[in-house]
Amino acid sequence: MKTILIAGGNSGIGLQAARDLIADGHRLVLLGRDQRKGKAALASFGTAADRASFLAADLSTHDGVRDAADRILAQHERIDVLVHTTGVLAIQESRTADGLHPFFAVNYLSRYHLTQLLLPALRRAGRPVVLMMTAAIEPTDDADFGRFPRFGDFSFGRDRKPVQLANHHYAAHLTRTEPGLAAGVLNAGAAKTDIMRAAPWYMRAGAKVMGPLVFDSVETAAHNVVEAVRREDWQGPLYWGKPGKSEQHAPIGLSAATTQQLMDTSHTLTGA
Repeated sequence: MKTILIAGGNSGIGLQAARDLIADGHRLVLLGRDQRKGKAALASFGTAADRASFLAADLSTHDGVRDAADRILAQHERIDVLVHTTGVLAIQESRTADGLHPFFAVNYLSRYHLTQLLLPALRRAGRPVVLMMTAAIEPTDDADFGRFPRFGDFSFGRDRKPVQLANHHYAAHLTRTEPGLAAGVLNAGAAKTDIMRAAPWYMRAGAKVMGPLVFDSVETAAHNVVEAVRREDWQGPLYWGKPGKSEQHAPIGLSAATTQQLMDTSHTLTGA
């Protein structure tokens, strides 16, 4: 039995992955902002709910991440798998309490920060695994990180790629610096989840009309996460670019110098 922590596991793709993994007999810890959704998620596990717990957490701020990590470590000495499915579709200019754009703070930095704080528990696992879910973004070295990490006057079209690509760099960093740890990034695809609630009206309208034609099911979107946890014959860092196609993955090969620059910046921001 593995102890699996799913950040964002109280809804959407994270919840579907949780349902599949708890059916495999594992112990789950779910993180999410909404206590009501957390309770509903646990209830959906039926009699297996005794192998699951939920912690309400706001991962958009440094303090929220630290609080979540403290509570997790107080309750769990070992974590075998850490899955990051948290995400926000924050398109407009706005700032968290730490002065960062929410898209950056949640979709990348919280993943780095929480994982770093939980490394003591991950290191106690026989083969620790860290998985990060992003939008479709190939691991290439053509992104401009000149605006990283402040992204002043945020532009979604311009700044989305470096934020998402930072997950690939972190997977490469973990694999290089943590012996035995397997890290990977997975494309979430176009599943219709609660993330759309923050989208502009025209995106929501388009999703409503085109959804049946273009959206993947949450089962398809969660498939690669579940298979990456089940299988132990892969070495990171890997990128799964096709939802529902766990056999299709590619190594993440990125500039080590860029990776180190991003990790140094992340460390400076969080202290982790």
